[in-house]
Amino acid sequence: MSERLSVLYVCQAPPSPPRYGAQVRMHGLITAVAERHDVSVACCAEPDLAAPARRAMRAYSREVEIVVERASTSPVRKRLLQLRSLASARTFERHLFTVPELQRRIDALLSRRRFDVVNVEGPFVAHHRFRAAPRGAPPPRLVLDEHNVEFDLHRQIARGNGGLVRRFYSAVNWRKLQREEYGLWERFDAITVTSRHDEARVRAARPAARVAVVPNGVDVEHYRPRPGDPPPDRSTILFFGALDYHPNQDGILHFLDEVWPRLLRTHPSARLRILGRRPPPALLARRGPAVEVGGFVEDLRPSIASAAAIVVPLRLGGGTRLKILEAMAMARPVVSTALGAEGIEAAHGKELLVADGPDRFAGEVARLLDDPALGARLGHAARALVETRYSWRASAMAVERCFREVCAVADARDRARVRAGYGAPAIVTSSTVTE
Repeated sequence: MSERLSVLYVCQAPPSPPRYGAQVRMHGLITAVAERHDVSVACCAEPDLAAPARRAMRAYSREVEIVVERASTSPVRKRLLQLRSLASARTFERHLFTVPELQRRIDALLSRRRFDVVNVEGPFVAHHRFRAAPRGAPPPRLVLDEHNVEFDLHRQIARGNGGLVRRFYSAVNWRKLQREEYGLWERFDAITVTSRHDEARVRAARPAARVAVVPNGVDVEHYRPRPGDPPPDRSTILFFGALDYHPNQDGILHFLDEVWPRLLRTHPSARLRILGRRPPPALLARRGPAVEVGGFVEDLRPSIASAAAIVVPLRLGGGTRLKILEAMAMARPVVSTALGAEGIEAAHGKELLVADGPDRFAGEVARLLDDPALGARLGHAARALVETRYSWRASAMAVERCFREVCAVADARDRARVRAGYGAPAIVTSSTVTE
C-alpha cells in the first residue's frame, strides 16, 4: 500500500465553502486528509453555488466533478416526490438523490484513475455504484461517513411533539430509511460515525460491521479568542445553526415557548439572538425587543465572543453538534440538553453546563448571566479540551487509520484467495460493475 493514498469523496452537496453543519464536517475532514493524501471530489450543487464551490475545492482537490442539480432545489418537485415516496418502497431521499449524471461522473473518474478508497458522505448518495477501476487495477474500498444515523433521527421526529403532518410523514419514512441504511452498512467495507453513541447504534444492527469513530471537529485556528473581538456582555444569549433544519427549529421554538418566559421572570434585561439560514415563519413571528432573529452570518466569531452564554436546547438529533465545538473553541460557555451534548466528551460543570427540562435549563443560563467568572472558567476549560481532542487534524488521523485498515484487510483477503488457489479477485471496469 502506498504511503500516500488516493481517495475519491462523493457528496450530495459541495464540501466547500462550508455554510452549514454537514458541509463544515466534510470541509474540515477533506482538507485535513488532503494535507497527506491525494483527494478528488464528485458532488451535486445548486446552480448559484457551483462556481464558488469549484474554486474552493480546487485549492485541495486533484480533480473536481460538480453536477449542477436544479431539480433538487425545486420546492414543488420536492413536495411531489414526498407524496410519491409515501406509496413507494423507497424513501423520498432515494428518489431525490438518484442523479444519473452524478453516476456518469463517478464512472468517468473511476475508469481513468485507480482510487484506494471511495469515501461517501452520508447515505443519500451511497446507492450509486463505486466498485470500479481502470482495467487491470483492483477496485477501491468503500467507506460510508454517517454524520447522523438518519433513520434514528426520523424515528425521533415521528415520536416527538412536532406537527401532525411532519410526524406522520416521518412515521412512514423512517422504517424505509432504516432498511436502506442497514443495506448500506452491509455493502460498505467500513462505516465512520461521529460518536460512541452512533457506533453502538450501528453495531446493534450489524455486529460484524467495521465501525470507526471520527469525531466532529473545529478549525481551532479560525475559532479562537482574538484581541479585537467584542467582550462578552451580561445579558446576551445566543443560538446559532441552520434554521431550516428541523431539530434546530424544534429546539429553539421549544426554548422560546418554555424556557425563555422562565428566564425573563428572573432576568428581564436578557436578550436572545438567533442566527442561521432560512428562518421559518414561525420563528420570524417571535421577533421583538428582546428577541432578534437574523439570517446567515458569514463570520460568527464576533457574535459568539460577545454572548454571555450559547444555548443548545435540542430535543432531537444524532451525531455531535458542531455549534458546541465552535463555541467551546471561542472559549464561551455553553448550556445544552444532554442530547445536544451527546458524543462530546465534556463534563457538566467543567467544560459546559448540561440541563434538561425548562426549569433547570433556565436556571443554568441564569447562573451564567449572574456569574461571568463561571462563564470564563468554563470557556477556558472548553478551549483546552477542543485544542487537544477536537481539531480537524486529529479527526483526520482517525479517518486515515480507518482507510489503511480497510485497505490492509482487503489486501490480506486477496492474498489469502491466491494462496488458497482461487486466483486473484476479478477486476471490473466502471462500464461493467453493478451493485
